[in-house]
Amino acid sequence: MKTRKLLMIPGPTPVVRSIQDQMGRETVAFGDPAFVKDFKELLEDLKVLFKSSGEVFVVAGTGTMGMEMAIANTTKKGDNILIVSHGFFGDRFIDLCKRKGLNADVLSSEWGEIVPVEKIKEKLSEKKYAAVTVTHVDTSTGVCAPIAEIGEMMKSFPETIYIVDGVCATAGEPEYVDDMGIDVLLTGSQKAFGVSPGLTMLWTSQKAMERRKSLGDIPEFYIDFEKWLPIMKDPSKYYATPAVNLVWALKESVRIMKEEGMENRYERHKKFARAMQSALETLGFRVLAKEGCRAVTLSNLVYPEGTDDAKFRGLLAEEGIMVAGGLAAYAGRMFRLGHMGNVDKHDLVSVIATIERALYRAGMPVEFGKGVGVLQKHLME
Repeated sequence: MKTRKLLMIPGPTPVVRSIQDQMGRETVAFGDPAFVKDFKELLEDLKVLFKSSGEVFVVAGTGTMGMEMAIANTTKKGDNILIVSHGFFGDRFIDLCKRKGLNADVLSSEWGEIVPVEKIKEKLSEKKYAAVTVTHVDTSTGVCAPIAEIGEMMKSFPETIYIVDGVCATAGEPEYVDDMGIDVLLTGSQKAFGVSPGLTMLWTSQKAMERRKSLGDIPEFYIDFEKWLPIMKDPSKYYATPAVNLVWALKESVRIMKEEGMENRYERHKKFARAMQSALETLGFRVLAKEGCRAVTLSNLVYPEGTDDAKFRGLLAEEGIMVAGGLAAYAGRMFRLGHMGNVDKHDLVSVIATIERALYRAGMPVEFGKGVGVLQKHLME
């Protein structure tokens, strides 16, 4: 009998049956009154859940498109922009901004650490920046930025747009748009929302929308806020075809969140993450992110000396668990494990038990049940 595969990469994440069922519905016209009603309700729920009094956009595309959408609608060629990078995906803004003709300054941290808020403040004080970008959780490092603290600091720079990349954080790490002073929050459907890839969501403040208006016509067409805003106000209107079934799937994801409660959801992610990280450390792995800035949506595990990355991940896959490899300088030196969205305790226990089996098969020292025991203990606390 073939072993059932459990997808535990940092996205896409496992899609539960009720969300799958929504994707499997018979597709209807985007102007179907029932779909229009569903889309309107989804947009309103997204504003309420993430405490946004501004606008929200749900558009077919990826998280990378969301990054470009945020930049395109808040900056113009020749503007200064500050990129706060905590890894590979923070660095993605660099190329994006250069192509836009922006003057990009970059504050980078050592992988596994964050850029101190005071250092960001010092840099912002040097000259006028149109915008600053911060990746809330960088999937390459597992580092979580203090976005609330940064948002408080940003009050000293009222002309600068505060952009938060929440792709690997939103719906797993606390994010409240108004409370945290965020001007643009962007994310994708495939991570902590637990939906298949294909949707970008952005929340914008009134300040961000005023910035867009001040730019006049922009070179970008599909990702223009002003093209999409009438549709977000009235989804029966047409600009480009919405991903009908993914909108239904996202609506079901939001229903699950509302049922669980956002604070409970954040607490669950935190509890699961700390349990997993403790269990993995017990098995000899090192969490790349330092204590105090570890994400709750994924863990990036540096191997014990002598571990063959390809062999280990191959054995994990044979045993039924799919994880991701390390990026850049950490390629071959670590693996990345997602534990976000709608994963449950059964998934976590299966993952740690499978890692123990893979370690054994790889010839690494392992005491069966040790990692599982640590996990169980933390889960029961």
